[in-house]
Amino acid sequence: MKTWAQGQATPPTRVLIAADKFKGSLTAVEVAERVTAGLRRGWSGGADQLRIDALPVADGGDGTVDAAVAAGFERREARVTGPLGAPVTAAYALRDGTAVVEMAEASGLRHLPAGVFAPLTATTYGSGELLRAALDAGARTIVFGVGGSATTDGGAGMLSALGARFLRGDGTPVAPGGGPLGELATADLSGLDPRLAATELVLASDVDNPLTGPKGAAAVYGPQKGASEADVAALDSALTQYVRVLEQAVGARAAEYAAAPGAGAAGGIGFGALLGLDAAFRPGIDVMLDVLGFAAALEGADLVITGEGSLDEQTLHGKAPAGVAAAARARGIDVVAVCGRLALSPAALGGAGIRRAYPLTDLEPDAARCIAEAGPLLERAAERLATDFLA
Repeated sequence: MKTWAQGQATPPTRVLIAADKFKGSLTAVEVAERVTAGLRRGWSGGADQLRIDALPVADGGDGTVDAAVAAGFERREARVTGPLGAPVTAAYALRDGTAVVEMAEASGLRHLPAGVFAPLTATTYGSGELLRAALDAGARTIVFGVGGSATTDGGAGMLSALGARFLRGDGTPVAPGGGPLGELATADLSGLDPRLAATELVLASDVDNPLTGPKGAAAVYGPQKGASEADVAALDSALTQYVRVLEQAVGARAAEYAAAPGAGAAGGIGFGALLGLDAAFRPGIDVMLDVLGFAAALEGADLVITGEGSLDEQTLHGKAPAGVAAAARARGIDVVAVCGRLALSPAALGGAGIRRAYPLTDLEPDAARCIAEAGPLLERAAERLATDFLA
């Protein structure tokens, strides 16, 4: 383990910035730019003695495509169906036959008008169209990042866009959204795009909830998408019916997948991906660090700077900073963090492999101003970090 910060060795000359976005204020790319500027101001040596590399990261949720593009993937766009049924432009990333698809690009809360929610009727149909666009572009490995969804339809919309059929008792298709699944009578997955069988699909998520029940997609995440208590009950009942009908169509594995970790991710799209797309579930940050080439980026690094908008209990359960810190610590490299808000004790930070955190609230206690002035404040925090760890 390097001990330069204790004055026992030469200060580091190579810093790797591997931070996630500050949600609502800065993208991961912007975080890296601001931290770089602050470090250079706080560095007391010659300009050529400090090398700063940036590898923006994401854990499968919002910003996953941007992180892949920053790492060298090609940005592609497709016109798909948004969560309310209107067309939206969604991006995915592609490189050497591997696509990074972010369901929020097609079916995320970002596509809803301010203050407008559609917990019962929002659809993941556009996510299926986005996956199909990646297949059309030649992808044979797809990393499917899920999070930030506006939907609770169990992935039924996604599967419909890829060729599945979900019908009511009178033979007509069920309407979009999770609520109408309560009327589902028959399901047919035989028409799914045959290219899926030859495609490796990885479900990248930091959510390990099952599909239904008190820890399921509707109960835990439905209220964040505007669902009332009655809506949550209706959605959970509809998703239960969805599983029951799929059991009739494909057998007992439907119920097994519904109870599996990750099935409840992004309004249950995890279940649709596990059952219908034969996806393999992996923690989102682990997948993305592999895809982004984090191991290679760590080579020769003396210090890693990670972070996200809020360092809190959720950070410790599969969020990007925890994944970055674990990987760096395994290589004997020190890690510090920047954040907007810090809600972890020094002991909890240390347990996660983070030596120290620099929250913007130390510089500006007013949360609203922190968000509005996140860029300049982050530069000041990084300057202080450089004084503490690079001087």
